[in-house]
Amino acid sequence: MLQYGKRIWILLVILLLVGCSQSSSEEGGKSGKELTVLFNFPTSTIDPHLDSNYTVVRAGVGETLVKISEELELEPWLAEKWESKDGQNWTFQIREGVTFHNGKKVDARAVKESLERASKDNPAVKAALKIRKMEADGQRLTIQTEEVFPQFPSELVHPNTAIIDVAEKDFDKKPVGTGPFKVASFEPGVALNVERFEKYWDGKAKLDKATFAFNEDANARQMALRSGDADIVFRPPVENLEQLKAEKAKIESVPGLRTHQLIFNMDSPYMKEENVRKAVDALMDRKEIVEHILNGHAVVAKGPFLADFPFAPSYEEKKSGIEAAEQYFTQAGFQIQNGKLAKDGKPVRFKVLTYSSRPELPLIAQILQAKAKELGIEMEIQQVENIDEYLAANDDWDFTTYSSLTAPRGDAAYFLNAAFMPDGALNYANINHPKLTAIIHQLNKTVEANERNKLAKEALKIIDKEMLRSFIVHPNIIVAYRDGVKNWVTSKSEYYILTKELDVEK
Repeated sequence: MLQYGKRIWILLVILLLVGCSQSSSEEGGKSGKELTVLFNFPTSTIDPHLDSNYTVVRAGVGETLVKISEELELEPWLAEKWESKDGQNWTFQIREGVTFHNGKKVDARAVKESLERASKDNPAVKAALKIRKMEADGQRLTIQTEEVFPQFPSELVHPNTAIIDVAEKDFDKKPVGTGPFKVASFEPGVALNVERFEKYWDGKAKLDKATFAFNEDANARQMALRSGDADIVFRPPVENLEQLKAEKAKIESVPGLRTHQLIFNMDSPYMKEENVRKAVDALMDRKEIVEHILNGHAVVAKGPFLADFPFAPSYEEKKSGIEAAEQYFTQAGFQIQNGKLAKDGKPVRFKVLTYSSRPELPLIAQILQAKAKELGIEMEIQQVENIDEYLAANDDWDFTTYSSLTAPRGDAAYFLNAAFMPDGALNYANINHPKLTAIIHQLNKTVEANERNKLAKEALKIIDKEMLRSFIVHPNIIVAYRDGVKNWVTSKSEYYILTKELDVEK
């Protein structure tokens, strides 16, 4: 009841913010063009170097040196070009004519200071960029990485590397970026209000103002769209899409770069056993999840990447179902005693984590719980508010549902490094696999594309064979928006939402 009350309160605050924005415009005699985007992940900070929800880039306030296109190709953004002859020493030419929202010129020194601050304050950024030293000369920025690092420019796509004026210290409430919109106000966990930056280097935005609001409750997001208090809603309830269409809302459902998965805790006495991991994977009914939980708005996952990526290997078919799971448990030394799965005479009990900001994940956990019960396995499901914080701080779990972008920059190296290297930002499982680590190290130093794809496939086959993670489905990105919204593009990377082209009919 308290949780429900909290969601209603958040929605009321959002409606109040939108209402106040509209009324103040009317009182001023100029309504302008405004819209509200309702996103599913709240954030307590808009410091672009620390915010794991990438709000500053998504809301068009900040920009990175390099951008990823909808064809998953790298494009110039604040850097108009870059080059390296050896994959370790890089030269970036910073675009002329760009200013921060406070009017200061963006030159190589400003970029250097921003990247230094991101690396200093965010260990994940430091580990990803691997920068040994940087030098600034006018608009020319030279960077030497710690080792040969061919995919370095793709790492500069990441929103946590957004370029801001670090002389302005209010990073978590009013960062000063370079995008088509500048921060007007921010209410942690509720909404970010932005207004057009009139001197944007790439031409004025079509919108005068926008609100980037947050609500984890899918039904509340749908209600806001239906009432007209939101113009664009991310991830409305899939079971209500036809109803929204009947009410003249436009629906986009496009294949994304995200994968729902299970992370196994390698420090768990159960999950350190390969056959136990395979048994849990065998209990997963992926087709049921696609058809009944996601209403067909997903595809079955065989690995972390969509099958059409050049670095996705062909996988051997796996055994699945209750009988296959029982065989794997038997091979791991488990027995069924009095209708209960046991190990060394003790009943088996798994602690499984999940979280509600992606509402299908608790449902996936419940399906798995029901399948496990058929084998006499007790599964305790614990729903946590911030899954990343919990996984980083606790090891009292056996496995967890999880969702992440796996190829947001069109390259396999990002996910392999983050999830399977010993110091990886997403290696919550504490995986330390010497052979796999060596292959990823080699991948990181390899320049030629075909050889990189070959190494990625080699790594992925180890992950699959030993079931180091279980990959469930690739969900579509689903967005619903009102008929008056113009020039909307559902970004596959999920990085770019409020753009200068986004428009709305007055």
